[in-house]
Amino acid sequence: MDKRPIGIFDSGVGGLTVVKAVMERLSNESIIYFGDTARVPYGSKSKETVTKFSAQIIRFLQTKDVKAIIIACNTVNSNCIEELRALFPGLPIEGVVEPGVRMALKATENNKIGIIGTEATVASGKYPQLLKAERPELEVYDRACPLFVPLVEEGWAQHKITKEVIEEYLLPLASTGIDSLILGCTHYPMLTEQIGKVLGPSIQLINPATEAAFNIKRLLKSTDKQSDGEVATYKFYVSDHPSRMQKMAQIFLDYPVTQVEKVDIESY
Repeated sequence: MDKRPIGIFDSGVGGLTVVKAVMERLSNESIIYFGDTARVPYGSKSKETVTKFSAQIIRFLQTKDVKAIIIACNTVNSNCIEELRALFPGLPIEGVVEPGVRMALKATENNKIGIIGTEATVASGKYPQLLKAERPELEVYDRACPLFVPLVEEGWAQHKITKEVIEEYLLPLASTGIDSLILGCTHYPMLTEQIGKVLGPSIQLINPATEAAFNIKRLLKSTDKQSDGEVATYKFYVSDHPSRMQKMAQIFLDYPVTQVEKVDIESY
């Protein structure tokens, strides 16, 4: 048994979707969450920059004695997860891309899958590569949706402008005949309601956070690192705007987040 926390990080508030999934499915596990709110979004940045930022965050999480890490950010997953695993040997590092692929393969009935993500995630080609490696006959359609992250970070998930942006991005994608859509950024599940209204019930929305939580549960069990059942604790850190993160966390997690601490992440 291992009482140490799980570390989860993202470019901003989007990773709270993964935190929520882990809280629901691993209720005994403590969590340390870091949101890089000073440098969000990652999707328009280079691979080198994303790798540098991610390594800084992992070094910070190591100071909190985490036993494993979930990279909630799809941009990081798609561009540099293998490099990060090489940089931090011995520290289990899991992501959300592979779980999303598994979910989509199970969900699709017509072998037409859509993917939406940041510019960097789509440009990486990681999702189509993994999907076609498992099922070469798949038709895969992707679309970068760079405005989604700032809209979520602004707290505009229900705003009429957001609905118009969703229609602009996704109606052409829906016309391809896809029956499943991977929400390839952890911010995007916060737009699930709006996206569902635009696309309708015929397209299943895939939230990789759900499978990512089960994935880390299996990992901890296989390595005998599960917590022993004591009360879990949740701590939140950001690189900027702690009060904003506190507000978003309370709303989204339905959990009384009493404190969010600001960290000088550039020093790590």
